Amino acid sequence: MADTVQAGRLPLSAQLIWPGVAALALVIAVALGWRSHLVPEPVLETLSYVSSSFLLDGAVTAIEIAALAMIGGVVIGLFLALMRLSALRPIRGAAWCYIWFMRGTPLILQLVFLYDALPAAGIRLDSFTTAVVGFMLNEAAFCAEIIRGGILSVDRRQGIAAASFGMGPLLTLRRIILPQAMRAILPGMANQTISMIKGTSIASVIFVNELTFRSQQIVGQNFKFFTVFAAAGIIYLIMTSAVAIAQFYLERNFNPEAERKARPAQAPLTALPGAVAPNAWMDTLSAGQTEGDTADAPFVVCRNVQKSYGAKQILNGLDLTINRGEVVVLMGPSGSGKSTLLRLVNHLEQLDWGEITVDGKYVGYAKQAGDRLVPTRNLAKARADARIGMVFQHFNLFDHFTALENIMEAPVRVYGEAADKMRALGISLLGAVGLSAHADHLPHRLSGGQQQRVAIARALAISPRLMLFDEPTSALDPELVGEVLAVIRRLAEAGMTMMVVTHEVRFAREVADRVVFMDEGRVIEQGPPEDVLDHPKHERTQRFLRMVEREVE
Repeated sequence: MADTVQAGRLPLSAQLIWPGVAALALVIAVALGWRSHLVPEPVLETLSYVSSSFLLDGAVTAIEIAALAMIGGVVIGLFLALMRLSALRPIRGAAWCYIWFMRGTPLILQLVFLYDALPAAGIRLDSFTTAVVGFMLNEAAFCAEIIRGGILSVDRRQGIAAASFGMGPLLTLRRIILPQAMRAILPGMANQTISMIKGTSIASVIFVNELTFRSQQIVGQNFKFFTVFAAAGIIYLIMTSAVAIAQFYLERNFNPEAERKARPAQAPLTALPGAVAPNAWMDTLSAGQTEGDTADAPFVVCRNVQKSYGAKQILNGLDLTINRGEVVVLMGPSGSGKSTLLRLVNHLEQLDWGEITVDGKYVGYAKQAGDRLVPTRNLAKARADARIGMVFQHFNLFDHFTALENIMEAPVRVYGEAADKMRALGISLLGAVGLSAHADHLPHRLSGGQQQRVAIARALAISPRLMLFDEPTSALDPELVGEVLAVIRRLAEAGMTMMVVTHEVRFAREVADRVVFMDEGRVIEQGPPEDVLDHPKHERTQRFLRMVEREVE
């Protein structure tokens, strides 16, 4: 075992556990009957202090202080971390000042200050409560930076994907961001907890009767420094080893690459209670349509749309109308504003000027005096009500959810659908995209083409009225492009209204009702595929298509 630990084959958390386990085993062995001729007298004396109720009561006090302070510190630290990530400078500044002060001053001075200053202010707390409050306020500063680092470690695209399905900030934080951030947060939190347990000895300065203080009291009577403090050290080691064990299991639980148990074999889908037909994914198309909808009616209308990032203008007075049931392919060079336009339609980016309506309604905007559009307060609800499904270039599946869980998340959490119903629909959707056997697989076990097909199924699960595809094949190997385009082709045949950003000329020719060529934030040319792709009129379109053809060759 020692060779295995030294070789580093065990996880770090498991390596930390062994010293505490060995000490605990030694205590148990002596208690079960080892005799003095087998164990030296100093060891027996030390172990007798380990089992002393006087010291163990002090250990319980230390655990109570550490546990209460850590819980409060984590809660306050989470709020401080969110304040540090706020877009408002005063809020960021206030959190930074608190963290700067609490991390920069000694804990012992903070405890003494609270112990002496609070009574002067008319607030009287006992020593134990003062210690809990002092450790909590100090710990919050360190927890805030650990949590902030964990949140920043999560790919920003995860939050964008959640927002596109109408998930609000708090729901996104709880369901998407924090579970993925825990892998980065847990080691730091475990270190802080261990330090907190050992650091409770500082509370003796305000006369808290914890483990170290009680050890000093015993030594003051018998002067047996080694045996008493060795016993206290063993007790501390056992307590901190318990934290290391908890860390080990928590890290395994939050490991996004850990395999999930496969669901037990089930009866055929249509035989399950409340199940849906195998082709139920088709019903998601009709479910998203409004009664009385007519074909060829304007569905997405963009008027004088303008968007800039700093000094760089991305969209410059763009006008575009997309009819219901129409498949429009957006083409153009990089930087022409295609992806930005999709994000504006779903209000993942904010308009600088102009307006965009989906089925005659603004997505997350309201008109004020002077016809000025201002963002509404509940943007997440506006996105959810619009029922716009979006498929991203880099898939943006939720890494800690299986394929089936990815599909179920938005319908259950945002739209309040029954989990059993959505599980059945999710299996149907996976079957429709050819991935029934991969329902319990995490995204990292899927190929790029499979991940993109899961992303399409996830978007369909909300019964979308409009589908947005942002270069759905550009991150795929050429061998995988066909399987994704086949799914999009089936959606087009089913009558789904779609905006597709792609450079796949052959696909655009087969599927698109209209091709829109964009350059420098404007629509340069648009029309049926045979006109724009085979007989382009604008010189910029001709040059772009020649370049694409050379890349294909």
